[in-house]
Amino acid sequence: MKKILVINFSQTGQLNAIIDNFLIPFKNSAIDIDRVFIEPKKPFPFPWSTKSFYDVMPETVLEQPIEIYAPKFKHNEYDLIILGYQTWYLSPSMPTTAILKNEQFCNLLKGKPIVTIIGARNMWLNSQESVKALIKNAGGKLVANIPLVDKTSNLISVITIFYWLSTGKKDRKWGIFPLPGISDEDINESHIFGEKVVESLQKDNFSNLQNDILKLNKIQIKTNILFIELRAKKLFKIWANTIQKKGTTPKKRALWLLLFRIYLNVALFGLSPIVLLVYNIVVRPFTFNRIKNKKEYFCTIKIN
Repeated sequence: MKKILVINFSQTGQLNAIIDNFLIPFKNSAIDIDRVFIEPKKPFPFPWSTKSFYDVMPETVLEQPIEIYAPKFKHNEYDLIILGYQTWYLSPSMPTTAILKNEQFCNLLKGKPIVTIIGARNMWLNSQESVKALIKNAGGKLVANIPLVDKTSNLISVITIFYWLSTGKKDRKWGIFPLPGISDEDINESHIFGEKVVESLQKDNFSNLQNDILKLNKIQIKTNILFIELRAKKLFKIWANTIQKKGTTPKKRALWLLLFRIYLNVALFGLSPIVLLVYNIVVRPFTFNRIKNKKEYFCTIKIN
């Protein structure tokens, strides 16, 4: 019997729902599923307070692991490992970074095929680059990546996601905004990805798995999101380093986090619409091939 390890952290329950649906074909195929949940020693709040939401930014962006409880695995070896994770501040969530820097887990990755499943607002490109590098460093082989995202516009999804995270209510803000998060349709449909993975697992051949997944035409990268992501992570790293360097006391850290919060809101709602307008009119028409190549790269599992 094939043995697979499925591991993730889910704060809102959304990623758990995605993975539950993804695993339906595995359960129908009599595969031994070891489902493990990452448990931080200091739980993250849900709903988030504004303070706690911004306070995790520096350490998340700088990919500094938190303390987690030692994971308990049923087996010493698996035929496939599935890692589910969320993106925080264009980076892997702190529990994800922690597990990918956990010696016990990394030993399981050596020489094994790995599938990543992402539940994100809409930006996952930078975080997946980090995850790919960590998997490679541990000796694992990434064979597929499956990102599921909120498909509403960037600014609308900022409003709806923050409403959900700060209130715990997954309903329509003021009764007029779209529902926050990944759509129920996409969550319920995630079993179609699982079917492709099961086929490869049963054949012991993952060489064409990512291509088979891409042929489902469910993974798309918006050009505006690509443009933002390629630039924003560098700025986030500057802020993260500055906050850690200058925020040497709780009062100083709070001040620098407030400045970052102001910057982020101005950048999102003030600057980005103008910058994107100029980009789409002046630059985008002349960089079609570069955009196409970038999208193709991020849709694959190549290591840059």
